[in-house]
Amino acid sequence: MKKWNWKDGQRDRREQQGYTRHRGRGRYRARQWRPSRVDRNRNGDAGPSSIRSDNQASSSSSNSSAAPELPGFYFDPEKNRYFRLLPGHNNCNPLTREQLKDKEREKERARMLAEDGKATKKAPRAGLNASLILQNRHLGLLSEMSYCRRVHECRISTMRRCKLDYQSTDDIRTIVADSKCEQVFTVSDMSHGGCKYGYMSFSKSSNSGSLSVETCDNPSITDCKVNSICWASVSYPDSHVLLCLVGVVDRPSYVTLLPASLFSNTDSNQPGMHCNFKIPTAWCCAWCLHPQFDKWFSVGLSHQVVLQQAITGKKQTISVNSDVLAQQFCVRVPLLFNGCRSGEIFGLDARKHRGSKAMSFRQESSITSVRILRDENYLLAADMSGQIKLWDIRARKPIQQYRGHYNEHAHLPIHVSEPEGLLLAVGQDCYTRCWSLRDGHLLRTIPSPHPAANDAIPSVVFSSGLGGRTGVPGLLMAVKKDLYHFPYNTDETESQDV
Repeated sequence: MKKWNWKDGQRDRREQQGYTRHRGRGRYRARQWRPSRVDRNRNGDAGPSSIRSDNQASSSSSNSSAAPELPGFYFDPEKNRYFRLLPGHNNCNPLTREQLKDKEREKERARMLAEDGKATKKAPRAGLNASLILQNRHLGLLSEMSYCRRVHECRISTMRRCKLDYQSTDDIRTIVADSKCEQVFTVSDMSHGGCKYGYMSFSKSSNSGSLSVETCDNPSITDCKVNSICWASVSYPDSHVLLCLVGVVDRPSYVTLLPASLFSNTDSNQPGMHCNFKIPTAWCCAWCLHPQFDKWFSVGLSHQVVLQQAITGKKQTISVNSDVLAQQFCVRVPLLFNGCRSGEIFGLDARKHRGSKAMSFRQESSITSVRILRDENYLLAADMSGQIKLWDIRARKPIQQYRGHYNEHAHLPIHVSEPEGLLLAVGQDCYTRCWSLRDGHLLRTIPSPHPAANDAIPSVVFSSGLGGRTGVPGLLMAVKKDLYHFPYNTDETESQDV
C-alpha cells in the first residue's frame, strides 16, 4: 500500500478546484470551466441522451448562472466557454458589457414581440375574463364603475398590433391628441435638421377594428426643435396649438401659438390668430382653462415661471429655485402645478401676483411630467428615476406608486385615461406599460416594433374612441416612420389564459 504524502493531498485539492497540471512543468494552471460529473449527476444527468434532452429544455440563463463569474471575462452559455471583456473600443473587435446588455435586451424584446403577436394572451389578473366579469355583474357582485374598469382591463390584454397604411418620409417624434381625440398633432424630425409639424385625422375604415389616416396637405417646417406641446382653446376648444421652440445659432428660442385650421385641408381660408412670444429657452408650457384667467398660458424656464395673456400680452414673471420641466393648470381653481429639476412639485396661485407657493412636496429625482386628475385633490408625477407616484395634495403625501417604469435621464410624459381607469407611460427602454390607475397593478407591457434606441422611443395616444364618436378604441403608437394601432378586440368570447 502506497504511503500518503502531503504533496498528493495538495495535488488532489488543486484538481478538485479546477486546476490541471501542465506537462513538463511543476506548475498548475486553471483549465476551462465545464460541469463535472458530480455536477451533472446532481442536476439529474445520467448520460449523453439525457444531456441532449436537458440542453433542449433548459434556457441559456440557467446555464450562465451555473458558471462561476470571473472578473474581466464573460461566459457564453451557447459556446460553453469564457471570453475576455475588453475595457474600451480601441480594439479591432471589442466585447464590452454594454454590447452584451444590448444583446440580451434585444433577445428579450424579440421574445416579448413574438408572445405579443399571439392571438391568446395571458389575463392581466388572476381569474379575470369577459365571461366571469359579466356573470358577476348580473349577480350584483360588481358595481357599474368596477364593471367598466374590469372590462377595460380585460380588453387591454386582447389588443393586437396593426400597422396602419401611413407613409412618412421623416421620423415621427411626438404625437399629441386633442381633448376629444379627433385630431392628433404630430412633430417629425427632418433628416437635414429642424422639425415638421402638422396633424392627422382618423376615421373607421371598412374593415372592422382598423383605422384610416388622413394627413394635412400643408405641414409647417421650421429650423428649430420643438421642446413642448399643448393644445390651446382661444376661439373654441382645442382651436390652437402652443409650441415651445428651441432656437438655433441665427434664431433665438421663442413660443408660438398656431391655429389648428392652419393645417386643415378644408379651413385653410380661415387661419385664425397666429402669435409669437419672445420667451427664451422654454422647457414646458401649459394652457389655463379657468374662466377667470381666460386665454392665459404658462411657460417653465430656467429658475423662472412666466404667466402671460395671449391677446393683450400682459406678463407676470415668478422666480423659483430650479428649472421648471413640467406644468399643468387646474380647471376649477386657477392653480398652476410645476415639476422641477430638483424633484420639487409646487403649486402657484395665479391670483397672487407675488408668486408665493401655495403648497410644495418632493420626489427623489427630476420631474418629467405632472398630471392632475378630475378630482383635483390628486396629482400624478413621474421623475427621471423611473418612479411614478399618485399624490394626495391635501395631505401632501404619495398614496399609490406605479412600478416598472424605466427612465434614467429622458424627458418622458405620462398619459392618463380616467374613464377607463388606466395609466400609460413609455420608458427609455422603449416599452409601453399600462397600469390600473386605482391600485397600481401592471396590466400589460408592450414591446416596441423597432429595436430600442434613444432616437426610437415610441410616442403613444390612448383613447376609447380614437377619431371621434365613431372611432375605434385602442392605442395609437408612432415609432420612427411607422404608425401602429392596437385596437380593442370586440369579441367577448375570446379565450384567455388565467
